[in-house]
Amino acid sequence: MSIQVLHITAHLGGGIGKALSGLVRQGSGATDVSHRIICLEKPEKSQFIETIEAGGTQVIVAPGQDQVHGLIEEADIVQLEWWGHPAVPPALCGKALPPMRLLLWCHVSGLGSPIIPAPLLKRAHRCIFTSPASLQTPETRSLNGAEKQRLGVIHSAGGIDELPVPERTAGAPLSAGYLGSLNFAKLHPRYPAFLARVRIPGFRVRMIGDAINRAVLEEECRREGCPGVLDFRGYRTDIAAELSAINVMPYLLNPHHYGTTENALLEAMAMGVVPVVLNNPAESCLIRNGETGLIVSTPEEFGEAMHWLHDHPDERLRLAQNASSYVRDRFPIKAMHEAFNGVYRRLLEQDKKAVPFTEMLGAQPAQWFLNSQRNPHIFTSPMDITRPLDRFAVHGLFEKTKGSVFHFASCFPMDPTLQTWKERLAEMETSLHGNRTSS
Repeated sequence: MSIQVLHITAHLGGGIGKALSGLVRQGSGATDVSHRIICLEKPEKSQFIETIEAGGTQVIVAPGQDQVHGLIEEADIVQLEWWGHPAVPPALCGKALPPMRLLLWCHVSGLGSPIIPAPLLKRAHRCIFTSPASLQTPETRSLNGAEKQRLGVIHSAGGIDELPVPERTAGAPLSAGYLGSLNFAKLHPRYPAFLARVRIPGFRVRMIGDAINRAVLEEECRREGCPGVLDFRGYRTDIAAELSAINVMPYLLNPHHYGTTENALLEAMAMGVVPVVLNNPAESCLIRNGETGLIVSTPEEFGEAMHWLHDHPDERLRLAQNASSYVRDRFPIKAMHEAFNGVYRRLLEQDKKAVPFTEMLGAQPAQWFLNSQRNPHIFTSPMDITRPLDRFAVHGLFEKTKGSVFHFASCFPMDPTLQTWKERLAEMETSLHGNRTSS
């Protein structure tokens, strides 16, 4: 008996595109499972859609409500890809949807904003996280014993199998690089303060990614006494080539970042790049300190770690080999396929049921936004710009995407409440901008 899985996703870009293209790939999974994907937004880039369709999986872009209802009715399982994106609630709320077996796959940790709403966790047939860190959220802890039994963790793995294993030697000099977002909701806002603790002659860090915040980072490097330490390379499509050119990755993230599986980190490890990370929940779930990388908690510890890697090339090579073997053994696409196919078969034993999305998420855009926020009082109470949130959490408020108020306001320009919140937060951002380096 064939199992038809319908995925509902806001888009197929970046990490979600890589994750779903790996999951629905033909040839390495069960022949009794087939997939369809509803992509709610028209894509800016077609890379992953082309890859998915070339493998034989249908992608339906921006369908109308009646078509969404029909596809849900035909599906055995509806897999909702969740990360708090504003395109999802309007597709699910309003007119009652046909009964379904709802599988939630969460692509944010939920530790901060956007959260994974407790009503979704309670009403879904199964909820799958991409990191064990999500098991520690207030929403997860609020579940009763039976509800917690429906939780699981399956890391998204897309592309690791195809990455080459470069030849690493102890004789190679230390070469550092960072791959990922340069937005301060993800990158640690005090990144230069950590780099300033490194006194290795000629030490530089390749910054691979869109050069957002370049001017701010360069100015902070000058203030910290390490001008020129950052080498901005811009966006690169040949990730393997960039990772082959480095052997250490200072992957220092904002303590309140939203990430989970951290594909950039796993790709680097798979290619024998030694990660140096902070003791944040998501990274701590992926790194074995002293075995597959190094975990630090302060700029001073970071400096000591980098000097140790520089002075002990044999140990650096050991960590590199361990990291590559660990990631390739633990996160192959085959493992993701087998785990999900097991979930699909068990779900088929359960009955479809009505899922009241409007009751769970709200009926209006402003409600949809508030119900995804860790600190909704920021918007419902008068904002006090003299008393911002935690000095690291505040950066997530100013994201222009990632489910922020700016993101929701751009998607729902006719909602006056969202526009008011956006304007007030923009004033807060302007007021705090000049003090960012002292945060």
